[in-house]
Amino acid sequence: MEKAEAPIYTPHIGESRQYWRDIILGVNDGLVSTYLLVVGVVGGGFVIGDVFLTGVAGALAGAVSMAAGEYLATKSQDQILAAELTLEREHLRDHRGQEVDQLRGFFLDMGVSDEDIDGVVAAFDRSDDAMLNAMAALEFGVVESERRSPYLAMVASGGLFLVGAMPSVVPFAIFDTTGTALIWASALAFGSLFVVGVIKASVAKTGKIKSGLENLAIAGVGGVVAWAIGTAVGATLA
Repeated sequence: MEKAEAPIYTPHIGESRQYWRDIILGVNDGLVSTYLLVVGVVGGGFVIGDVFLTGVAGALAGAVSMAAGEYLATKSQDQILAAELTLEREHLRDHRGQEVDQLRGFFLDMGVSDEDIDGVVAAFDRSDDAMLNAMAALEFGVVESERRSPYLAMVASGGLFLVGAMPSVVPFAIFDTTGTALIWASALAFGSLFVVGVIKASVAKTGKIKSGLENLAIAGVGGVVAWAIGTAVGATLA
């Protein structure tokens, strides 16, 4: 009887895994928020030059805000982790028995059997580095390879916000009327949102069509609300 062939090995995403949140958030936020902005001001009666200027200003402001916010948040998180690891080193030095018991509890919760637990814990207890890395992963939920660079997070979120804003802004620099520009902006923004949803689903191994349509539904509902608010405000100010 021939031995069945093993399934093809599917590799993990790799070193980009921890930045996918920034990638999806940045480009999706740029697509949705900028599109809703231009829809709102078109509904409010802005002329095409003013819509373009508003879109550019919104895109730049959003990109800077996203980049700065992600940089500060990631750096703060890293600083907090560094402080926690410094304290953990002190605990390993001064309260090692308590830390060993805590590690034992983590492994038992993970399913290590009572027969194996003493050997597993003893292997970690022989090395301060092993103990520290284990506690960082199990107590703080951080593995060294998964830590994020504040600079890369900043570029990913801010830069991709700007990229995501372009489909809603560029048509207002090309066409002469707000109606035509808005039709093109809608087509480009919705098409891009669907593609982003499909890419996200491809990485997450979930339904691609469902994810793309979910993105479209969010932007569609938001667009209707933005148009209604812009029209109402424009009528009030007229």
